[in-house]
Amino acid sequence: MCGRYALTLPPEAVRAFFQYEERPNFPPRHNIAPTQPVPVVLRERGGDGGGRRHFLLAKWGFLPGFVKNPKDFPLVVNARAETLADKPSFRNAFRRRRCLFVADAFYEWRRPPGGKGKGKETLPAQPFLMRRRDGAPLALAGLWEIWTGPNGEEVDTACVVTISANGAMAAIHDRMPVILERVDLEAWLDCDNENPSRAGALMRPAAEDTLEFTPIGTAVNSVANDFPELQTPIIPAEIPAEKPAVDLFGQPTG
Repeated sequence: MCGRYALTLPPEAVRAFFQYEERPNFPPRHNIAPTQPVPVVLRERGGDGGGRRHFLLAKWGFLPGFVKNPKDFPLVVNARAETLADKPSFRNAFRRRRCLFVADAFYEWRRPPGGKGKGKETLPAQPFLMRRRDGAPLALAGLWEIWTGPNGEEVDTACVVTISANGAMAAIHDRMPVILERVDLEAWLDCDNENPSRAGALMRPAAEDTLEFTPIGTAVNSVANDFPELQTPIIPAEIPAEKPAVDLFGQPTG
């Protein structure tokens, strides 16, 4: 699952990596949440477009074209890679409207074993910050769709594609976003022939050494919080610091 992420790199560094034509100037965002406008990258299809890439702000919450009333449709933040080709909600977008979510980190929460403390109180989940070890932006595979309302209004919507976690990520969560390497971005974005088999081969867990995981404080739990200190590393509360050995009189023994 991917339900919260961040984009804090300078706009020009992001543009150089994703190679889109526009020059948007956007502020750092440390806690991007569902339903918010999010930056995605698309590729023009055929014709005079020449495969040019474009930057677009879309609503994070995918709406298939057949939806009549968004209030009657569940919020779709993620789409499972295993079922994209078959589910009516995603089938057409997988063939014709693949995109990239622009990020440089994402968050996930690890539930404590059993979920209870010694006093039977419910233990909070521990949030983790995930970044690429090489410091590059994160290109998250996504789908996008233009939803048209009853009054003709158009809303660009998108969701992140997820896959089963790799071995490293599985210690925190059983799902992870599909993270694309730079050499694979064009294959994912190219929807000209509407044959998704090449893109489908890219939907796999990231290599074990792609990400680094950092425990952080619970301030990230609130979508109202968006500041750099959210990403400050901490020592998780459930891992107590080692106590020095003492004798019967409380004096250090070593």
